[in-house]
Amino acid sequence: MKDIKLTTASGRPYSDHETSLTAGERGPVLLEDYILHEKLAHFNRERIPERIVHAKGSGAFGTFTVTNDITKYTKAKLFNEIGKKTNVFLRFSTVGGEKGSADTERDPRGFALKFYTEDGNWDLVGNNTPVFFVRDAKKFPDFIHTQKRDPQTNLKNATMVWDYWSLTPESLHQVLILMSDRGTPYGYRHMNGYASHTFSMINKDNQVVYVKFHFKTAQGIKNLTAAEAAQMRTTDMDFAQRDLFDNIEQGNFPKWNLKIQVMTKQEASQALVNPFDVTKVWPHKDFPLIDVGVLELNKNPENYFQDVEQAAFAPAHIVDGIGFSPDKMLQGRILSYPDAQRYRLGANYEQIPVNRCPFMTNNYQRDGYMRTDGNGGSKPNYFPNSFDNTYQDQSYNEPASSLGNDVVADRFVVDNQYDNDHYSQPGNLYRLMSDQDKTNTVNNIVGAMSEIATHKKDEIIARQLCHWFRADLDLGMRIAKGLNFDVSKFRQS
Repeated sequence: MKDIKLTTASGRPYSDHETSLTAGERGPVLLEDYILHEKLAHFNRERIPERIVHAKGSGAFGTFTVTNDITKYTKAKLFNEIGKKTNVFLRFSTVGGEKGSADTERDPRGFALKFYTEDGNWDLVGNNTPVFFVRDAKKFPDFIHTQKRDPQTNLKNATMVWDYWSLTPESLHQVLILMSDRGTPYGYRHMNGYASHTFSMINKDNQVVYVKFHFKTAQGIKNLTAAEAAQMRTTDMDFAQRDLFDNIEQGNFPKWNLKIQVMTKQEASQALVNPFDVTKVWPHKDFPLIDVGVLELNKNPENYFQDVEQAAFAPAHIVDGIGFSPDKMLQGRILSYPDAQRYRLGANYEQIPVNRCPFMTNNYQRDGYMRTDGNGGSKPNYFPNSFDNTYQDQSYNEPASSLGNDVVADRFVVDNQYDNDHYSQPGNLYRLMSDQDKTNTVNNIVGAMSEIATHKKDEIIARQLCHWFRADLDLGMRIAKGLNFDVSKFRQS
């Protein structure tokens, strides 16, 4: 087979398909990384008009109520007093399937929340898992391609799924969660939600801390076994949608308790494991959960398309008192999510009622498809000008951030023992499972890996088994036995 070098669509060869250009080893991604933009922008335009990921979804309106004081961490107005209520819209989803697929498939679940605050809309866009498969947005299109349909057969293909995972060991933590019964939650009410990424909070004194957001279900965790999920797919492909809608309609309003983990900038600088790596969790013993408030869903949409299908979320939408972090995946999503929404819904997607800020907005954006707000009337469409009184409020300035080194830009390949340890956390997670959960997880993995069908089957299985063994010897042995794989091959190689 002839070797062919990587190039852009315009023919420009390039040297790195997987690592984003950053300012410092743990610094933010740079705008000049054209290859990252090219990959994400093209990826956002691969399907029309359905969402590329998270196509099958359900949603509802509700409220968030503050129950504990966290103003020492953030000046965000929605948290400024105990008892304060903020209206919200929450969209749940499966990730890999099409809009008509079953919502009980083995898949992560999207947990996308829009807070309608007086300082603008805040979108907290996460999943029902605290980690993700990859930690650099440059890898995201390739990963999602493996979860979609084979370009030749148009069928789901376990071979390309496991081939990619076995070649990407950082995915192991999320793969283990997915292969447990947490990969098939009992609807949407009985699962947790996580922002997954590390964000920052800024208080009134411009002091910055890093945070993780956790939404713990008040209904209790409840999952389907693989057999139950398979049966549900044959009897009710819309079970999660029906369960959510019916319970809200009956007044049985689901609730989640919002909790945060907090890490100081000093703790982040001294952390052995990169706190901005979305494939890793922060240990609760070191960074305990802090209570914040209660999220309740209490109103079904009047029209599914109007509100759920047209709901548009973007991690770029933050509010004063909430900030970003150098998380590479988050930095990529800041760029790609608004781009995807403009492609899917148009440049004026934020004027759609479910996405519109209920408080005053004022900017110099004009024209575009489906402009519905008067288009600025006769006011100037440029700034500065001599005819209106619009000003830039300096009180919303954010504190400057320091990168901590003199290297401006490089493709920092992770090569330290802590960031490349993809096995300790998945192994610890497996060892925390009950005996029944371990058995179910192993059976789910064996069932999924048994579907690998290729002349390279043994190679892919051996590569993935190496990851399972490194995480936990018992886990690896049980999977190898279930696959009837001769582990002596490892000793011979």
